[in-house]
Amino acid sequence: MRIEIPREFERLGAVRIYGLQKVYELDAGGSPDVIARDDGVVRSLPAEAIHEVQRQMAIVVPVRSERLKLIESVLVGIPNPCLVIVVSNSPREPIDRHFLEQESIANFCQFTRKQVVIAHQRDPAVAAAFAAGDYPEILDEAGLVRHGKAEGMIIGTLLARLLGRRYVGFVDSDNYFPGAVNEYVRDYAAGFLMHGSDHTLVRIAWHSKPKIVEQALYFAKWGRSSRRCNRALNQLLSAYTGFETDIVKTGNAGEHALTLDLAMAMRYATGYAVEPHHYIDLLERHGGILPTERGDMRQLVRICQIESRNPHLHADKGDAHVADMIVGSLATIYHSRLCPPALRSRLEAELRQAGYLGEGEPVRAIRVYPSLTQLALDRFAAGMQEILDRRIGATAPANGAPVHAGHPA
Repeated sequence: MRIEIPREFERLGAVRIYGLQKVYELDAGGSPDVIARDDGVVRSLPAEAIHEVQRQMAIVVPVRSERLKLIESVLVGIPNPCLVIVVSNSPREPIDRHFLEQESIANFCQFTRKQVVIAHQRDPAVAAAFAAGDYPEILDEAGLVRHGKAEGMIIGTLLARLLGRRYVGFVDSDNYFPGAVNEYVRDYAAGFLMHGSDHTLVRIAWHSKPKIVEQALYFAKWGRSSRRCNRALNQLLSAYTGFETDIVKTGNAGEHALTLDLAMAMRYATGYAVEPHHYIDLLERHGGILPTERGDMRQLVRICQIESRNPHLHADKGDAHVADMIVGSLATIYHSRLCPPALRSRLEAELRQAGYLGEGEPVRAIRVYPSLTQLALDRFAAGMQEILDRRIGATAPANGAPVHAGHPA
């Protein structure tokens, strides 16, 4: 891949947010001198180096009642070296959609000889593992893992950790273009190669989001939720730097990847707040602003943003879905300990003016889970062994891959 180096960044404490990087060539060929070649403003990343990073990466695909063809479309795009983890929250009655998903994935694995770990987040065995690991916050009144995308992401992250991966990436399951999925994972690897840290977050900005306008294809740049979320995050940054900025372009990026060390250390918000909360959590804990949370300012946390070349076409889930995304993403900024009163007032006024809040209705707080470092990983791993043994794919070892409760190699 040939990709430009970051041209600018904003820094708060130990958090460095890099500006959008442009991809100039999806495949720059192979070269023995790996990353040593630096052509000024553009860097060439050999295919071998990207492949090596992907070998250490797990790609998590959260699923909820998606069409089987869509799920297969996403799986087709994930590069072969990556471990695939599918976490489903699809209903099991009156029709067991999860069973249908398992059959479809098994058929895919038969032809590709890929290995896929698949888990259902409402599986009692998964809930029991969290209970054994002393992480009850994720369980509901019925004693099962709560519904929601963030909960599925947490399960996927922990599975990647147990299977010894160094990186974990996320891809939404409603993507119509396998080529876009393939590029996202290549972009993840490029971000890790360029920034070379154990505390790196790579986020994808879609090149465009096609839609039909007046019977013609229109390639929109930003969605309604992305515009509002990016603007609010930039306003938050500006309040502390004193300089207006538009550095954040990926506030709602569902396509993102993290180093496992960082993924385990972060706190996850529920609902549609999960992606923008990455920014909030990192700024709260590593931004050097809150007197109670000031870590080592020499240990940089890098947020890398890469603009994809492929357009992003996903399933249209309607205006109500967009409204929920807007409310969730702005609420996580509104309730942040960093949010200044003036910005909080603007966000509330924006939500009311747009009709997203009723008369007298407050901006509801977002549930935030504690860091996964608080989980007793050894006890959790013992409870998840049954899930790991159920891996689908002809290449899965008969006795299962080793479970790493300690640091990944």
